Amino acid sequence: MSSASDARRIAAGSLPSEFVLGTHAGNQSGGGSGPEGQAKVPFDPLRLCIFATIALLGWVAGPLALSVFAAVGVVGYWKARRQGLRRSQCFLRDTRLVLAYLGILLALGLYGIYGLAKGLFSL
Repeated sequence: MSSASDARRIAAGSLPSEFVLGTHAGNQSGGGSGPEGQAKVPFDPLRLCIFATIALLGWVAGPLALSVFAAVGVVGYWKARRQGLRRSQCFLRDTRLVLAYLGILLALGLYGIYGLAKGLFSL
């Protein structure tokens, strides 16, 4: 297995705070060579770059991005609930709560789009 795939495997199960604080169990920041004589590759916290990029896109696109992602989430959770999903891995757990949360986000996004349009076109 290559060191790049090792880093991806480690990143998949890590929290952002573990990257920042350097407390990840798989942190390979030491120098020298490994047991097989291979040099250790420093851990690449790829997720932090991905999180920053998502935040940038949300900042640039604003209410439109919020509306689109919330609408996609509502449709996805609605379909999953109709197929029998009652407990999600989302922090809110209950799919009804997740749908309510996403619905509120969608309403806020649409209100933001309305506010921008009102300001731009003096409606």
